[in-house]
Amino acid sequence: MGRPATETPDIPLATRIFAVLAAVFLVASVALGTILPPDMSLHEALHAIDAARADDMQRAIVNTLGKGIWQAVLVPLLMRPVWLGPLALGLISIGGAVSTRTQATPRTKHRRS
Repeated sequence: MGRPATETPDIPLATRIFAVLAAVFLVASVALGTILPPDMSLHEALHAIDAARADDMQRAIVNTLGKGIWQAVLVPLLMRPVWLGPLALGLISIGGAVSTRTQATPRTKHRRS
């Protein structure tokens, strides 16, 4: 009468978590790219939210990690478009979801005739 129950493959929890994170980051990237001006940098966005707190964060990072790390690593990231960060995290999460996915092994052993 009805359809026979089909076996659904077990999807590991880590794969599900990475898939949800990828979806959240990719939707956030599209939302930021749509709502904000397309050429708005992360630096401009942080200053638009709270300029004083952004300057305090810069001083804390320079005091903690040093001026070299600030100039070599963080300044180039702050000059990128604001939507690029969530996009990169979404792509990394997709990679995590794909790499944690395991192939189902056959439950029956092959016999020689």
